[in-house]
Amino acid sequence: MTEQTRESKQLLHLVFGGELESLESSEFKDPSNIDVVGIYPNYAQAHTAWKSKAQSTVDNAQMRYFVVHLHRFLDPA
Repeated sequence: MTEQTRESKQLLHLVFGGELESLESSEFKDPSNIDVVGIYPNYAQAHTAWKSKAQSTVDNAQMRYFVVHLHRFLDPA
């Protein structure tokens, strides 16, 4: 894949989070209450959204937000 093709390729990212069972795990206390922030066309925009949500929940130590590289699932190669 050329560099030009890579730059123009859409690299989707999902940002989501919620309250965890404990600080030592990544299991959610209530999976039906997961906050799906959104799907973003690149990592930079996903990181900005993640940072905003993470900072807004800083008072709750068990709240965690994650960035998932959806493009890796859609095209593992």
